[in-house]
Amino acid sequence: MKTLGIDEAGRGSVIGSLIVAGIIVPQEKEIMLSRMGVKDSKRLTPQRRKVLARKLKKIFDYTIVEIKAKDIDILRETMTLNNIEEIAIQKIINQLNKYNYDRIILDSFDVKPERAKNKCVSFLEKKTQVEVIAEHKADDNYLPVAAASIIAKEIRDEIIDELKKEYRKIGDLGSGYPSDSKTIEFLKKCGYDGLPDTVRKSWKTVQSLKDL
Repeated sequence: MKTLGIDEAGRGSVIGSLIVAGIIVPQEKEIMLSRMGVKDSKRLTPQRRKVLARKLKKIFDYTIVEIKAKDIDILRETMTLNNIEEIAIQKIINQLNKYNYDRIILDSFDVKPERAKNKCVSFLEKKTQVEVIAEHKADDNYLPVAAASIIAKEIRDEIIDELKKEYRKIGDLGSGYPSDSKTIEFLKKCGYDGLPDTVRKSWKTVQSLKDL
């Protein structure tokens, strides 16, 4: 049996891309993930994530979809963030079709996992033999999803690190999340009219800058 694990990084961020990763894990190699210490990326240090991501990319077949901040803004004019993630997941499923996976497990992007599962099933067209599991905290409960979370988070971290270098003269942009005081301070320094394309201008956090 082969499992396609899917997870994302950067969904709630106000700066940077949304990264969705998919990885193919044969059942007999799941024990390898356990021995490597694979777990939800949020429970790993940045250095450990980097080491594991490098190993995972060498050993397993994977793919990623990057949706840049400016594209998220354009897409949000006509769809929700869930719809945007659905597009990325459909691309992942199609790109990895050649590996004939038997099961897809994803960290649910919808508050109702059953709805996320049904949407995923619709992407499979006639491949009714493929089992689909969508759960909250799937990255905690399933190793293939944890592996996908590590790859997605490491790639997003690399993007944020590059942005920090590019905009260091303005200030430290932090993690890129609205809960980060460094990120909020960076946005204020830029001012609404001076925000770069790497900022998601459709976010409420950014819209509030108009009144400052």
